[in-house]
Amino acid sequence: MKNPVNDMKKEIRRLVEESYQACVAEGLLPEAELQGFDIEQPRDAQNGDYSTNFAMKNVRVLKNAPQKIGQMLADHMPEHPMIEKVEIAGPGFLNFYLGAGYFKAVAESAASLGEQFGKTDLLKGERIMVEFVSANPTGPMHMGNARGGVVGDSLANALAWAGADVHKEFYVNNAGNQVALFGLSLYTRLMQKVHGEDYCEFPENGYHGDDIKALAADYLAEHPDCAEESEEQLTQKLIAFGLERNIARMKVDLGKYKIQFDHWFLESTLHESGYVAETVKLLEDRGWLYEKEGAKWFKATELGCDKDEVLVKANGFYTYYAVDIAYHRNKFEERKFDRCIDVFGADHHGHTLRFKAGMNAIGQDPEKLQFVLMQLVRLMKDGEPFRMSKRTGKSITLSDLLDEIPADAARFFFNMNHCDSAMDFDLDLALRQDNENPLYYVQYAHARICSILRTMEELGEGYQAASAEGYCFDTEEERALIRAIANFPEEINACAEGLETSRLTHYAMSVASCFHSFYNACRIKGEEKAVREARLTLCVAAKNTIANALSVMSIDAPKKM
Repeated sequence: MKNPVNDMKKEIRRLVEESYQACVAEGLLPEAELQGFDIEQPRDAQNGDYSTNFAMKNVRVLKNAPQKIGQMLADHMPEHPMIEKVEIAGPGFLNFYLGAGYFKAVAESAASLGEQFGKTDLLKGERIMVEFVSANPTGPMHMGNARGGVVGDSLANALAWAGADVHKEFYVNNAGNQVALFGLSLYTRLMQKVHGEDYCEFPENGYHGDDIKALAADYLAEHPDCAEESEEQLTQKLIAFGLERNIARMKVDLGKYKIQFDHWFLESTLHESGYVAETVKLLEDRGWLYEKEGAKWFKATELGCDKDEVLVKANGFYTYYAVDIAYHRNKFEERKFDRCIDVFGADHHGHTLRFKAGMNAIGQDPEKLQFVLMQLVRLMKDGEPFRMSKRTGKSITLSDLLDEIPADAARFFFNMNHCDSAMDFDLDLALRQDNENPLYYVQYAHARICSILRTMEELGEGYQAASAEGYCFDTEEERALIRAIANFPEEINACAEGLETSRLTHYAMSVASCFHSFYNACRIKGEEKAVREARLTLCVAAKNTIANALSVMSIDAPKKM
């Protein structure tokens, strides 16, 4: 069973429909155009493993009380090797209780599929780009990039697990006003280094961080005579030098964070190729631009935005918005992605309408462009906000964070909260080596299973594939763990469909909790052969599930702790 929950829902739907047809054939129910009905998993296993509201949904067309409809269906329900019984409950729910065959099949499937367990075909054939981080290369990456990096990377992985062809991209803003200001800041710091602090005044809106001073000093050390060059020439060289250094540092820091991009897309290529100019002309030809005060404006209000936007300034320079439209057009028209997902901070909320309006105007389906918006993060240490950075004295950088805690802890904790909620990141909790730390709790479950498997192997009673014969997993702890394992493919699908990675951490914790309960209630060593082998199979199934859930978030599953 590659996807146990989905497979069983399909089977139950088939059985219900066959039961209805049997009732029609006997004249008990009328032939009718049925209304859609749901197959759900009740929260409480006492209400069955699956339940359907068929009777309530079809009261009107079947012209019978829902309890009576439900009873007729239950009486005519075909037998199924994985279903133990069917009962009527409440106003007419049909509750299905699964039997030993189902629990055995799930355990064996999760054990035998190994690293493939959890992968689905939900998005098979779809090409998806996920753009995330895309930090300004004029300085170090900050905490917003830290959360966005984890969410974007984990989401991209989940989409791939759901069958999509996924492309991870970092968009480098290496052109425009911010880069010009970056160059001016570097030039000023370099001249102050050569001639003294009073030689020239530092621009008030410049980049004041110590990283700018360090870059200027490094360039001067490599080019001691550079101050004799013209300001324009030297500034361009400093920009190229600074961006190259910063991007290289970004790649190193992101590598420590276990993030690798398929492509680093340079904004400058859009300008150099004439693609921005071509995109603006396309909008103009389609009637979406008008001129006012020497500038070219986009009729954004006609597409749902609160105001029109300038695309070309009176001085002929393109705005960021013009470049953004060109970049997203490139994603869809040139590189043929079926869907593009941008992971932004919550302060970019206004971009969602603007970007969709731009796609609409160039003839693309705006619904194919989706956004994940993240709220702010507050670091906490010793119960207090942790603000100061060792490097800049102003803000926490990604590099600072990874000096404080391991990358795995950062990745797990950043995935614990829903993206649209602000979060407090407890640094002390992330470092704890006990079950209060949710990552430790999950990883310890995996390590404990590995220890069990090693011990049994040393005793000559190790796990053997397809050996869980003669035992039906009849304890509630066993079945609860198998139910949790069975949900993994559906959790992947839900994460991919909802673009929400917090499901992954909470799912991993739930499986770990079920395993710990199983471990405390069910012996393995010393049990009779059938019980021992079945429980070892379940251990392997749980181990694979936990390891795979962590793998989607690029978090290690240790074998020893």
